[in-house]
Amino acid sequence: MKKRIAIDMDEVMADFIPKHLSLYNQEYKDTITIQDLNGCTLESLRPELEDHIKAYIKEPTFFRDLEVMKDSQQVIEELTHSYEVFITTAAMEYPTSFTAKYDWLKQHFPFLSDMNIVFCGNKSIIKADYLIDDNARHFKTFSGQGILYSAPHNIHETGHVRVNDWQEVHSYFLTNN
Repeated sequence: MKKRIAIDMDEVMADFIPKHLSLYNQEYKDTITIQDLNGCTLESLRPELEDHIKAYIKEPTFFRDLEVMKDSQQVIEELTHSYEVFITTAAMEYPTSFTAKYDWLKQHFPFLSDMNIVFCGNKSIIKADYLIDDNARHFKTFSGQGILYSAPHNIHETGHVRVNDWQEVHSYFLTNN
């Protein structure tokens, strides 16, 4: 029986931050960069605008045209030959995102079965051996091995296996095993 890998979508497969920052900077005539987000989120940097900042993400088409994280397509397709791979996105936080996220996955990862896409809220329901995610909060209730995918907001997180890019994911799962 193949081991299972659950993979988060946003900031792991889909490059979320550049679009989010661009929309914010354009509307508020600000100049925040990705480097400015090291150790924090845009909402925590501008708490007085939190509702406005989250409104971008609630837009039904926001997730439809995000850039694909470098090398993720090739590595994930290769992983499917040795592992059961599930995409697990906490879409219940932004239910308007379902269609755009699904369309994005079908466009960029057509080799993944619909049966391996999980739209959820609490990832503790995911039964997998590994969870690759940029948000360490999901590891607290996950029963398998959490693997933290580096993102600006989690740069100071410690105590987790960490990968910085998809080539490191490849090494972790396919080169060493």
